[in-house]
Amino acid sequence: MRVVIADDAVLLREGLIRLVTENGHQVVAAVGDGDALVEAVVTHRPDVSIVDVRMPPSHTDEGLRAAVTARRLVPRTPILVLSQYVEVSYADDLLATTGGAGGGIGYLLKDRVAAIDEFLDALARVAAGGTVLDPEVVAQLLVRRRRDDPLRELTPREREVLALMAEGRSNTAIARTLVVSDGAVEKHVRNIFTKLDLPPDTHHLHRRVQAVLTYLRT
Repeated sequence: MRVVIADDAVLLREGLIRLVTENGHQVVAAVGDGDALVEAVVTHRPDVSIVDVRMPPSHTDEGLRAAVTARRLVPRTPILVLSQYVEVSYADDLLATTGGAGGGIGYLLKDRVAAIDEFLDALARVAAGGTVLDPEVVAQLLVRRRRDDPLRELTPREREVLALMAEGRSNTAIARTLVVSDGAVEKHVRNIFTKLDLPPDTHHLHRRVQAVLTYLRT
């Protein structure tokens, strides 16, 4: 994969460069601020970008805002965001850029980078167009669930399946986690789509993405 890395912390940036290159990928740009990230994405059209949320000058949400800008200028460009802490509003903003049109999105805590195999798997899934969310991000997003819960019709098992979908897991991976058959998971997924009243997949609208967004925003 061709990768752009954006992080103003030199040690972490160099560590990510080494991790990515030693696993057979190419770092086409490594930058330290949001403007440089946007320029790198527009110039190189990478397979995936790894972006720190907080970058200069204010070290608040520059990386996230740059990622949103990059996806506006280069639609569907895959972005994996890293954050020191769970920042729910930032995760919401990033998820909003999917718009049902696909394009990989990920939001992980920086601690996950230490689990190298899991991090590389997440990077590959985002590059392939998947959605990967840190379990702690999912948990905190759920705290914001509104009283008028659109998921109220789902069974506990269907909610469990949807939660695993929100972490970016395939049906096969969900079946393995829940120790059930692939067919059982497929049935649960169909029921979820039906109960959430989601339209059939089209080129621009994917029910799996819409189901996950509904789950995370309630």
